Formats: sequence, C-alpha cells, structure tokens
Amino acid sequence: MKLVVGLGNPGPLYSRTRHNLGFMVVDDLAAEAGIRRFRRALNALVADYPRSQGEGDRVILLKPQTFMNLSGQSIGVALRHYRLAPTDLMVIHDDLDLELGRVRLRAAGSSGGHRGVESVIASLGTRDFFRVRLGVGRPPEGVDPANYVLQPFRPEESDAAASMISRASEAVRMACVQGWEPAMRRYSG
Repeated sequence: MKLVVGLGNPGPLYSRTRHNLGFMVVDDLAAEAGIRRFRRALNALVADYPRSQGEGDRVILLKPQTFMNLSGQSIGVALRHYRLAPTDLMVIHDDLDLELGRVRLRAAGSSGGHRGVESVIASLGTRDFFRVRLGVGRPPEGVDPANYVLQPFRPEESDAAASMISRASEAVRMACVQGWEPAMRRYSG
C-alpha cells in the first residue's frame, strides 16, 4: 500500500496558489481516476485510488486539512492508521528552489526550508520518504517568499503550471505501479 499526500492549505482562499500544488496534483490524479469525492478522515480529505486491472499496490490519496505548516500531524496519523512505514509515503509539494514547471523526484533528504516538509520530518522522525518536488521558482526581487507562495500563478505562468501538474501526476502513477527508480529516471531529468 502507498500513501500519496499532496501538501497545501485547506479552503478556497488558497485553492489555486503556488503552495497548493500538492493538492492540485492529488486532485488531478483523482479526476483522472473518476474519483468525485474525498471523505473526511484522519484530519484530512482521503480517497482510495482505484487499481488498474490489479496492477500495483493499493494507493490512498490524502490532502491534510491542518494547514501546510502542520501537515506532519495528519500524515503521521494516516501512516499509523494504515500501518505503513515512511518509505510507503510519497509527499508532493511546491519548491522555490526549482524553476517554474520543473518536476523532480527525490527519495529522501532535508526539507530544503519547506515548512510543510519540516513538519512531516518532525512528525515521522525521519527524512526517509519519497517526495515529488514541483518548481515555482524564486519570487521577484523584494517579494517575501512566504507571500509569494500564497499567490496564484500569473496568467503567463498558467500553461507551465498545468503542464507540471500533469507530468507530476504521470510520475506518481508510474512510481505507484512500476516503482520509484523507474519514475525517478524518467521524470527527474
């Protein structure tokens, strides 16, 4: 079983912001699979991702409803509930250090200053979980990074963001069916 978690902030105020890219990818996965509703559980919105013809592990989609900086609380509860190890976890999040549109898969590592990822590391007590990092680029000169990630994409960025969400969804599906290594080779280039 795999737990695929998109990081973001709950509510319509944040729904289309850079910081909610994780939620957007999970929503894209759900839409592609015909999932119309998530259920409220584990301080999150949760859905079972249908297996295609019995291939791959069972996959649970999760969107924590704790706000970004407390994401680890919900994820820790979910891992215990499903009796999963951190290596069964895939966290999808925005990344200021990658240029807009870039998708990078990572098997473990530091938070890179991302407070949602810091919360996950603190809650789990390990850095050993998979990440799908989505580039939003650095803010313009004089713009606070915390404010930048809470802004929606500009119209001229929307095509790059949509393409990135689509590629990230493909990478997650591939990782769930074929494994992490093939997905990393294909999508982290």
